[in-house]
Amino acid sequence: MEKLTFADFDLPVKILDVLADLELFEPTPIQEKSIKPILSGRDVMGIAQTGTGKTLAYLLPVLKTWKYNKNGNPTVLVLVPTRELVVQVTEILEKLTENISARAIGVYGGKNINTQKLLFDNGCDILIGTPGRVMDLSIDNAISLKEVQKLIIDEFDEMLNLGFRPQLTHIFEMMKEKRQNILFSATMTEAVDEMLDEYFASPVEISLAKSGTPLEKIEQTAYKVENFNTKINLLEYLLKNNTDMSKVLIFNNNKRHADLLFTKIDELFPGQFDVIHSNKSQNYRLKAMKSFENEEVRGLITTDVMARGLDISNITHVINFETPDIPEQYIHRIGRTGRADKDGNAITFVTKKEEPLILDIELLMDKELTFVDFPEEVKVNPKKIAAEEEHIAMKNPVQVKLNEGGGAFHEKKAKNKKENWGGPSKRKAPKKFGANRAQQKAISKSKKKK
Repeated sequence: MEKLTFADFDLPVKILDVLADLELFEPTPIQEKSIKPILSGRDVMGIAQTGTGKTLAYLLPVLKTWKYNKNGNPTVLVLVPTRELVVQVTEILEKLTENISARAIGVYGGKNINTQKLLFDNGCDILIGTPGRVMDLSIDNAISLKEVQKLIIDEFDEMLNLGFRPQLTHIFEMMKEKRQNILFSATMTEAVDEMLDEYFASPVEISLAKSGTPLEKIEQTAYKVENFNTKINLLEYLLKNNTDMSKVLIFNNNKRHADLLFTKIDELFPGQFDVIHSNKSQNYRLKAMKSFENEEVRGLITTDVMARGLDISNITHVINFETPDIPEQYIHRIGRTGRADKDGNAITFVTKKEEPLILDIELLMDKELTFVDFPEEVKVNPKKIAAEEEHIAMKNPVQVKLNEGGGAFHEKKAKNKKENWGGPSKRKAPKKFGANRAQQKAISKSKKKK
């Protein structure tokens, strides 16, 4: 059977020319399955993993039907969960629209909102943004969402995982109900199902793979490792003994551990690795990603917050330095390798405490990881980091001295050894305003009798 090309979808010649310049001629499976349903105008729910070409799957049919809006308000709204994805989708759109008059603007938090308001002075046709910033700009009347005809939500499951549901529902209320909704998600979770039932009209479901199923071209292995510091020794061993680990993405579960790992790895492999997470500035993160993309550094250490915002080609290995707490997050992590029909490798380091998490991941995937024997050459470091300690000692604990009898109180000082001779009425008459009313009456009656 002859393969489909983008020309078979009757896309505008100006867009086909751009695709040709990018050497893109044949659609990926998700693009092939999605373009026609989206062109039909019905709501669409696409289930596809990262690296399958989802961005073009929704942008191409939307651009085919796009029409200029003289009012200058966006008619297409694309919502994504991270700043990095805003930048990437905007860059792709700018390339696709270089021969047409569509005005694409990307917005996200972390930048001065007043500066971003100025971007809309000349109008906007396609708005790409994170939910929080889009909502804020709309509330401030910098943009109007009343004329949005097509709403696209990419990484829908991650959007809900990050707690964006309140912002999403607020944005839905700002738009007219009559619109086309195009949703893409890597997994079909209960939260996604609930939102579909509540806000969208029976979307056509397009599934490239079962929810939670990883790309088959990724080889998945794991090592049982004693602790964090031993994981560093294992990582050093693998990097030194595997020359094919040329473009490595390493995931930690939090920013502190990512920084700690980077400090250690930078000592072992000076200048070969970088680290990005949400505490790093946007410029730093984009610069680090560009260096990694251009293979100026061998590897990038990051966190789950960044797992969805990374669109970097030819990643040879994904290393789960720490096992993710959420099983679906494992799918997103390993989905960064094995892209564009290339083979990929995912390696996970597992402590005894993390073993239950691996069982949840295997249950989700309906597939077991292949455990590899721990290399004899790797030294086990018994020293634990703070997070691994079962009991954390109090800093500068207060010491209480007990007397010989075991009591909780020490002997009183001599000046405090005063005997109690009874209440104030038995000692001396209280001052006029120093006693209570009952005492004052008693004293007054006593004086009258005398």
